[in-house]
Amino acid sequence: MNINSSFLTANQEYQKGNYIGALHVLNGLLDTRQDTRTYALLGRTFLKLDMKEEAASAFALAGNAGGTDAERHLHNAMMLHYECGNEDEALVIAKKFLHKAHKDADVAFVMASIFIKRGQKDILGALRKPLIESAKPNHLAVALHLLADAPHDEDNFKTIRRTLKLFPDNQGVRLLHLIHSREFCEFESMRKHQPILDAEVAGGNLDIIRAGSPFYSLMWCGDEKLNQIAAMATRAYEPGTPERRRARPHDWSNEKIRVGYLSYDLWDAHATMKLLGNVLERHDRDRFEITLFCYTPEEHLGFNKFDRSLWGNVVRIVDMTDEEAANTIRAHNIDILVDLKGHTKGNRTQIMNHETAPVHVSWLGFPGTSINLDIDYIIGDRFVLPEYSKPYFYEKFCRLPETYQPNDPVHRPAPRGATRKDFGLPEDAFIFASFNANRKITAEYIEIWGTILERCKNSLLWIMVDNERARTNILKEMDSRGISAKRVLFSPKVSYEEHLDRLNLADVGLDTFPVNGHTTTSEQLWAGLPVLTRVGTNFASRVSESLLHAIGLPELVAQDDAEYLEKAIALYENREKAAEYKQRLTDNRFVAPLFDAERFCQHLERAYEMMVEEAKAGRAPEHFDVPAFPAREGNFAPPAKI
Repeated sequence: MNINSSFLTANQEYQKGNYIGALHVLNGLLDTRQDTRTYALLGRTFLKLDMKEEAASAFALAGNAGGTDAERHLHNAMMLHYECGNEDEALVIAKKFLHKAHKDADVAFVMASIFIKRGQKDILGALRKPLIESAKPNHLAVALHLLADAPHDEDNFKTIRRTLKLFPDNQGVRLLHLIHSREFCEFESMRKHQPILDAEVAGGNLDIIRAGSPFYSLMWCGDEKLNQIAAMATRAYEPGTPERRRARPHDWSNEKIRVGYLSYDLWDAHATMKLLGNVLERHDRDRFEITLFCYTPEEHLGFNKFDRSLWGNVVRIVDMTDEEAANTIRAHNIDILVDLKGHTKGNRTQIMNHETAPVHVSWLGFPGTSINLDIDYIIGDRFVLPEYSKPYFYEKFCRLPETYQPNDPVHRPAPRGATRKDFGLPEDAFIFASFNANRKITAEYIEIWGTILERCKNSLLWIMVDNERARTNILKEMDSRGISAKRVLFSPKVSYEEHLDRLNLADVGLDTFPVNGHTTTSEQLWAGLPVLTRVGTNFASRVSESLLHAIGLPELVAQDDAEYLEKAIALYENREKAAEYKQRLTDNRFVAPLFDAERFCQHLERAYEMMVEEAKAGRAPEHFDVPAFPAREGNFAPPAKI
């Protein structure tokens, strides 16, 4: 059989659906003929047999062989390599299309997805436009990641607003528009566009949820079921990964439990380490060996003032691939790897999908499920992880007995007794304060705050806002209610010490919903400022409830928005009660569990011991609660700095 007849035979077998027969003929033909047509038919045949990696290689050979269809074959190879997780191969081909990446959404998608994962987003500005204008949900999801990293960027906001005008029915673009609207407190925009998204979701259009990021879904959606769907849109691990990981041979002979912490945030000025630092210092080194697998950027480490060796043995993985980082973690024979990031900015959580340790844990960074990450347990407590939330989490619950949030009573500065005069605040007014991020202020809650000011005539709203557009929109909102601009005070950014000094100058802190203050709430309670919150509907909206119980102020947890409003007004009308709550916070600072880092560390270590006991016994992870140690008697003295 000559070469041409062999190709025709292979093509006929392919057309008849006899893909094995076609493959057999092609294998023989390749001994004598390596051209575009043969490789392209081989690629199509592999694809029909669901052999995607082999198809990708064949299409790459077809494209490299040249011809009029070379770009199409290379394009197919690029997409298949990316789909199979062969990122290096996909990127090599994508770079050949660099000249058209600004208009080819598939090329932009592959390049952006890979560079985002590798922390190289600063070079991706030109890729935003084709992704925003694409109708594919996965393209819009990547566009969201690119644009949402700088939601305070007015140029981004203008771009998205123009794009929404061009594509008014594109719900992914609407979602992007709302993310930026929240950053700038564009309440009119929220009222216009949020109901449209809500109606689409209620009608069954869940692509909107999948197109968004798990982090930003929390900003507008307190429904755990929908938050879970947003997490499902992230890249999943290969089937069977958890089982393979747990079955890996592991050396348990070390008497110490080896705990690894994985994070981008291992520097003292980050919120994570403001909470966690002293707990890391307090780990019992006779029973635990602590390693920090750090991919914190150098520019952040340049601001670090703390000796990180007190937190643990630091291993830099910033320049490693995910596989190299996983190999490094395995080389340290880690028993428990704790991811401190989840679906937050700068994460490299895909490392968790490379079978790094017998036990994988999610804690502190992301208040929700990381469903497509290979995680055994999520650490929480009975408030943030109630029983009825279990169906919405892939991870098993590890519930600490008092609160899931650690706090550092050693390095966190103590309030120094500032006065209202020091910060230009009126002496006689009742001051409601909000120090949460702008994006957490919803249209519903600015309305509630406006009603509070309407009914509490001698009150002010003291609010921390970081851009002029947001300030203008807040004042516009209050003006529409007849509330003078003089009753809204904007707090400038100050040093951390000054910030903690000023918190107690307000009378009541107003929490946000559906995302509470997290570190922000604990800072206010530390400074002696009572925080009013409400019962939440997902992890992110239950954090302040957890903290208030742990400091002994459960009375400040309202059952719903209506009670939240009435409690705020009642505190204005009964200033003695607000002052009593302040005094209770001062009295409880070194009595209640919230700021007891030593006690917290003991509960955390017991959790780790229970996880290891299960893993050693070969049992699959199950939900469990850590029993509380006996209550302290009396105060725990402010510990000296280590």
